[in-house]
Amino acid sequence: FARDKTRLLSCHPAICFARRVDASERGKEEEGKTGARRSASDRRAAGIHTRSRAPAAPAQALTTSARDSETCFKELVIKLSMVFRKLPGVSASGMGLRLSQKFMFLLFLSGLVTLCFGALFFLPDSVRLKRIFLSKTEIQPVTVGSGSENDVREHLKRPKDQGMTSAKVEAGIKLKSQSRKPPVSYEATEVRLAGGKAQEDLNLSRSKTESASEKVTSSNHGANSDTFSYKKFRRCLFKPPLGRDSGRPADPQTNERREKVKEMMKFAWDNYKRYAWGKNELRPLTRNGHIGNIGASVVDSLDTLYIMGLMDEYNDAKEWVKTSLDLNSNGEASLFEVNIRYVGGLLSAYYLTGEELFKNKAVELGEKLLPAFNTPTGIPRGVINLGSGTSWSWGWASAGSSILAEFGTLHLEFVHLTELSSNPVYTEKVMNIRKLLNKIEKPHGLYPNFLSPVSGNWVQHHVSIGGLGDSFYEYLIKSYLMSDKTDDDAKKMYYTALEAIEANLVQKSPGGLTYMAEWRGGILDHKMGHLACFSGGMIGIGADDGAAEKRQHYLDLAAEITHTCHESYTPTKLGPEAFRFDSGAEATATRLSDRYYILRPEVIESYMYMWRLTHDPKYREWGWEAVEALEQHCRVESGFSGIRDVYTTSVSHDNMQQSFFLSETLKYLYLLFSDDDLLSLEDWVFNTEAHPLPIIRNSCLQDDATQEKTVSE
Repeated sequence: FARDKTRLLSCHPAICFARRVDASERGKEEEGKTGARRSASDRRAAGIHTRSRAPAAPAQALTTSARDSETCFKELVIKLSMVFRKLPGVSASGMGLRLSQKFMFLLFLSGLVTLCFGALFFLPDSVRLKRIFLSKTEIQPVTVGSGSENDVREHLKRPKDQGMTSAKVEAGIKLKSQSRKPPVSYEATEVRLAGGKAQEDLNLSRSKTESASEKVTSSNHGANSDTFSYKKFRRCLFKPPLGRDSGRPADPQTNERREKVKEMMKFAWDNYKRYAWGKNELRPLTRNGHIGNIGASVVDSLDTLYIMGLMDEYNDAKEWVKTSLDLNSNGEASLFEVNIRYVGGLLSAYYLTGEELFKNKAVELGEKLLPAFNTPTGIPRGVINLGSGTSWSWGWASAGSSILAEFGTLHLEFVHLTELSSNPVYTEKVMNIRKLLNKIEKPHGLYPNFLSPVSGNWVQHHVSIGGLGDSFYEYLIKSYLMSDKTDDDAKKMYYTALEAIEANLVQKSPGGLTYMAEWRGGILDHKMGHLACFSGGMIGIGADDGAAEKRQHYLDLAAEITHTCHESYTPTKLGPEAFRFDSGAEATATRLSDRYYILRPEVIESYMYMWRLTHDPKYREWGWEAVEALEQHCRVESGFSGIRDVYTTSVSHDNMQQSFFLSETLKYLYLLFSDDDLLSLEDWVFNTEAHPLPIIRNSCLQDDATQEKTVSE
């Protein structure tokens, strides 16, 4: 160790340089004290330089450097020896470590440092730690799977929307494990109780809103021929969005039930506005808002209020979006939840009303989601900071993976963002996801729930039609329908996946109930979640477009699954979070942790679809059972609350009025008791948050554009 000075010093040039500087400084002090007695030649001989003189000759500099290096080395050895003496087993009389021991000690230290930094920067879920060291504005380069290496910012061509308010999103939408739509929530202002108006007045108010919107849109289109034309879009619909008479049924009893659902919506909304305005959700027992100030209940309710004719409430919500929905500052949010609730809600409100405000907000928010796709595969991560663009995976997700139901539930909204903005980047992003999924191998034709956004491989083989997987399959068939049945790739993926689901997951219980089990590496878990109950409606709306010999089979399968989910709604007529089919159980929650109900819509969603497909009156009767149960068990003095145990009539409330209760549960009930021409399935598909998005009829839009051009010429 002592003999190999040269190697040691060459490894520590900074130490020796500092030592030479110290020597130089001491030399200057000495010069100041004895300057009268020393000559310039003496100072040069000592290797001390002044600003006005050239450096010493090379030989002299080398001699001085060696002398300083010798001093530096001795000082370093002394300090190291003091450290080593304190180690266990080292002699206090001197350097008790042999050369091999010293080498092993240094090797251990270097290995420890390497391990720490490797864990910090290279493990799958390390992005959160990187944020400590990297600038928040730093964005990693993108390598999109299909070969397009597009920086997100290069694709953004923001629409010229003067007066468009930028937006601020805080943390508040956190996805819980196995929850497609977790809780989100808000705080209070003023009381407003609007009196009922005649339906004619409501229709007149709506007509004025639509007329004014069309004028604005037409004017904008005249200024920019590439801008989406709302007027053309409305002409391409087969039926008016609200039907002939706002969907009012001819049957008095059915209409009375529909009015009851409308009253429930107004009651829930009024209490939200009174106690939690601007917060994400209402806590009805404590009469305050849940965390977050980004108005999830406001945006989620826009289209529900509009189609129910609650125009005063709708206008309040629109004004909040205009003045308070701000998307500019830092905040963490779920990519999935922001897309289905906010982007979906704003798109739906625009297509129903023609208000440019909603379109501009939707496109602006869509731009803020794009950095989440900055991964080696183009598969987006689940969480994004909307201010800085930094994204990372959920901490609970296996090995930093992305979730199938999250990155697979973007297609409908992103295609419409391209339609409205004329920016192809949104469609490119979701099509790249589809290309990767088509490329990789699928176990038994099934899509596992966890995929690495880095390698593009499945992380574990857990397959579920409920939480973590559900809406991926829903968006395949709905992408096909929304494309006016031109997206053959989505159609092929859906029916191929459905065949694999039937072969591996669909089961019959001893009591004759059909259910969807979960698949864990080849082993079936005979459990079905409430979230999986949407599949009755999904299979139903896709029945007509399957192979001719299987169409009736698919419709029967949809009816059987919907029946099973209805059977789980006992004895309170509300269903548990999950129910099992083992140990003699038949559609029953055998675990205490599965007995809660948080105002979920999936069973009622299937009732609505099956009613429209079959007009079997039992679906409306089952829906009315749910209305009565909600009134009896979930309605409290200041709103609606979920309950902790559906198997006891002495209910305990969870103090949460979920935003999806307003967006989905009440909307599907209202549509169930309305005529079929209210948001006709010939013109609309519903995203997984029940926000209606129109079918894109490109042939109609193009023909309309050609006709307008001819008239203009």
